[in-house]
Amino acid sequence: MKQQILGFIGAGNMAASLIGGLIADGYPADQIWVSDIHEDALTSLLERYGVHVSTRNAIVVEHAQILVLAVKPQVLRAVVEELAPIIQARQPLVVSIAAGITAGSIERWAGGDAAVVRCMPNTPALVRTGATGLYANVRVGEEQRSQAEAILRAVGLTVWVGDEILLETVTALSGSGPAYIFLFMEAMEEAGVALGLDRETARLLGQQTVLGAGRIAIESAESPAELRRRVTSPGGTTERAIATFEEGKLRELVAKAMQAAARRAAELAKQLGA
Repeated sequence: MKQQILGFIGAGNMAASLIGGLIADGYPADQIWVSDIHEDALTSLLERYGVHVSTRNAIVVEHAQILVLAVKPQVLRAVVEELAPIIQARQPLVVSIAAGITAGSIERWAGGDAAVVRCMPNTPALVRTGATGLYANVRVGEEQRSQAEAILRAVGLTVWVGDEILLETVTALSGSGPAYIFLFMEAMEEAGVALGLDRETARLLGQQTVLGAGRIAIESAESPAELRRRVTSPGGTTERAIATFEEGKLRELVAKAMQAAARRAAELAKQLGA
């Protein structure tokens, strides 16, 4: 990735994770600028990574060739509209990790004619095992796509979607997905305790099982369905448990949950982008 100056508006957990991942990959700290209203967050980044920091967003935008919007969705409009004159003058690539805000809304608030990449990361990005969906508007060039992808790839896997509406599906699958897994882990833990294990043991076994299954799935060329079949012996304990899940219509429940999440993502996009 060409070493351009990166500017982060917002110094929260996701921004800090991206900065940490980039620097671990060799990105020079003196090419990164960060702004935030919280001086303690800026001090932490300065002491840990040696990046440039400021409490003034405009200072960051005046330096940045790539601008990463890492503020809460509820305040994004006010932030972008305030910075619109500088964005228009400098024309940076704008990369947004604000959930629910469309690229069109960001471009409009920025005064138009802005190259915008909208990203949907998930919370495992905080430990650099994230999954991020990306969408680029028509003003984003190939080199800019590569630059945006490299930023998010510093904290995990990245995939592009050609239609922005598919980011609602990404939100429902990987964006909200960690919570689904945590719920399943919670249920496994409770069942383990009910069957006689102490809570610490049940939790540890559940956590390691999810970690191990995830690693097998990532490292295998086989589909999850095939992997499941391989560990399900005819007439065995796993087959009995899987049959119980199927009788309870687990697949239908998961589909309904993801459809509900996708609908809510669309609703929020309309509300926040109005």
